[in-house]
Amino acid sequence: MIQLWRVQALAVILYWLQLAQGEDQVVLSGNAKLSNETLLWGPYRPNLYFGVRPRIPKSLTTGLLWAKVDSFQDVQKNFRHTCEQHEGMAGYGWDQYDVRLGGRQTIHDAGNMIDITTEFVKIPGGQHGGNWGVRIRGTPREDAPEHLVTSMIFYAAMEGFGDLQVSNEEDELGLKGTVTMKGSSNELGDFTLEVTEGPESNVHPPPRHKSYDSKPLDRSIVSSLQVEDANIWQAKALLFQHMKTEIDEMISLYGQENAPPPWQIFTIANNIREGNMHFVQKVFDGAFEFDVTFSSGSAPAPVTSYSISEAVKSATKAFSNRFSTVLAPQAPFNKSKYQAFAHSMFSNLIGGIGYFYGDALVDRSYAPEYEEENEGFWQETAEARQRQGAVKLEGLAELYTSIPSRPFFPRGFLWDEGFHLIPVADWDMDLTLDIVKSWFNLMDEDGWIGREQILGHEARSKVPQEFQVQYPHYANPPTLFLIFDALIDKLQNHASFKDSADPLESIRSAHLQNPEKAKDYLRELYPLLKRHYFWFRKTQWGDIKSYDREAFSTKEAYRWRGRSTTHVLTSGLDDYPRPQPPHPGELHTDLISWMGMMTRSIRRIAETIGQVDDAKEFQGYETGIIRNIDDLHWSKKAQTYCDATIDDYEESVHVCHKGYISIFPFLTGLLPADSPRLGAILDLISDPEELWSPYGIRSLSKSSPNYQTGEDYWRSPVWMNINYLAVKALLDIAQSAGPHQKRATKLYTSLRTNLVENVFKEWERTKFAWEQYNAETGEGQRTQHFTGWTSLVVKIMAMPDLSGVKYIKEEL
Repeated sequence: MIQLWRVQALAVILYWLQLAQGEDQVVLSGNAKLSNETLLWGPYRPNLYFGVRPRIPKSLTTGLLWAKVDSFQDVQKNFRHTCEQHEGMAGYGWDQYDVRLGGRQTIHDAGNMIDITTEFVKIPGGQHGGNWGVRIRGTPREDAPEHLVTSMIFYAAMEGFGDLQVSNEEDELGLKGTVTMKGSSNELGDFTLEVTEGPESNVHPPPRHKSYDSKPLDRSIVSSLQVEDANIWQAKALLFQHMKTEIDEMISLYGQENAPPPWQIFTIANNIREGNMHFVQKVFDGAFEFDVTFSSGSAPAPVTSYSISEAVKSATKAFSNRFSTVLAPQAPFNKSKYQAFAHSMFSNLIGGIGYFYGDALVDRSYAPEYEEENEGFWQETAEARQRQGAVKLEGLAELYTSIPSRPFFPRGFLWDEGFHLIPVADWDMDLTLDIVKSWFNLMDEDGWIGREQILGHEARSKVPQEFQVQYPHYANPPTLFLIFDALIDKLQNHASFKDSADPLESIRSAHLQNPEKAKDYLRELYPLLKRHYFWFRKTQWGDIKSYDREAFSTKEAYRWRGRSTTHVLTSGLDDYPRPQPPHPGELHTDLISWMGMMTRSIRRIAETIGQVDDAKEFQGYETGIIRNIDDLHWSKKAQTYCDATIDDYEESVHVCHKGYISIFPFLTGLLPADSPRLGAILDLISDPEELWSPYGIRSLSKSSPNYQTGEDYWRSPVWMNINYLAVKALLDIAQSAGPHQKRATKLYTSLRTNLVENVFKEWERTKFAWEQYNAETGEGQRTQHFTGWTSLVVKIMAMPDLSGVKYIKEEL
């Protein structure tokens, strides 16, 4: 008899072969289907340590909770569910992970004295997105007692109109063997969800109390609930509420003096009934292992424990092979000691991809104060925001996106996402473009996309109330256009994929292997891109004419809306020093630079899809922006780029706070290799008393009176996203003939080394990537497990080593 796993594996191989051997159009159609199938399921609840769901609104959702249960006092705080900062973790995250195949996550739970491993894999096939499985393993840490008792709880819930029921016959003592749930929905069809007993090596706490007779712990305890859709995400609170009833009954039955041990008392009821949410509890003594499998009714064969083992081996090998091909670290980072670090950083970036669905709070009052045209506008806008009368829930919207940080920022951030996708584009362009489209599908009829996507109750639970409302006049840096540049660059370079050993290459790079497919994608999005571009021009314009400013163009000037005396949150640079007091005549260097990048990108898009007239129009805007950057923002006195404002005499003046703002035209690639401004910019970057530090480029000059003052968020620390732009810009100069080529090469080499070595050092020391790094000590700080744009370190590691480059002739 042929084993089921062999049937399943054969079906998948035949599916790939069919795609590879078909006609071009059939292949493209098959690729699209398989792409959707391999991306349907995932750990798309990244705010949880582990939670699987599909990219379908109101569908099956799962999660995992656990705790050390050796005392009555600490159990509640020991239960893990949502990722939290400073929760007693000695590091956690994906060791290796591919969003299409799966991978391995390790959670070093020092507080509970156990390391939890989740090995998640996906197996395509059938008509409803294929199968998946996860192996959950617990290994006591070195400091754990001989008999470490751990309570593991897996739950599954069905939102919406689907059905999910436990199919085992009820046993008041609990269930022996596999717990089986049967479910169905329009999108998923019929399916089976199983929680296995695990291997014979699993040990459970022995009988130590009379209560064991009615609830033996060598069985699975299963409890069913009927829960409102809006409350399913509160699984931990629901568990505690349910568990309290059981605890109260036990205490009432046995009394305080003869209470059962903690691992016996902190259990759910054996109560299988109709419901839409089902908890499965297992209590272990020492190391343990069990599997959870999802088998689609239309798949060739169900998932087995053996097929999970084989799929884990295959996914691990495939990840290593692909990483060494598309993101291979270059010298001096090609040593073995960096491999686990590089794998982890990238895996946690794509392992942080989530699917979000829900409503959002938006203020569409369009209050006149929001035009910010009057002096003292920041006070008027603050008062308008306090009125809250026009704040309403909008939606429902869905978003497929990576996130900055699982414990602290588990939601979509617009300007973060462009940075996130830079290394992802090298790994899987099809996935990247899918995410980009998801973001642009959020756009309203005016062209606005909310800078922070806080969709639904679960997302809002992580955000202070004062930051939940989004405003349709607020912008954010348009970093997604960096991805369009990357796509066009790859199309123009005509990369070959014939030698790829990745069986999913035809899916990952479908848009690159077939340029017409890429052009169709750009044509589809182009109306949205134009709408977004002109929304920026309409809402974030800066005033040139009212103040008689001299500039090449009378239109190309820009000002962020939404600033206060201390912050410009919309810029992404939050507390970076700006002109004081705020003035409606301000002009912002970083915003005009972003507009230059955005204009260049949309011009290239127009050229690629044959929109000749549009390309000519955008070229005119681009020229005006580049000329005006010098005319409006270059300070001869300070020898750098500066914001501008209006003084007491109604004159336009520069306000120069040397730091990231000062080098933004350079960071966004708007300064050519022969720019007369480039030398001064490189002076500023390389000066240890200004921006240079042994750990990366500081956000604010060390010589600034604002250095390390106030909140000190963007007033000294080293940020990886801006440093990535600097490294890339230096590489571009280093690889172009010009008067600064040799110097740029030296700076590029030093900066690349400093950044990677410091992030690596801190990862080894703390087991976390960090939101930012201290410019004086290099220590990681603020948000931990910040595997969003800090993962750009992987892209930097993959950049070429220029340390040995010799120049035959240096231009003077």
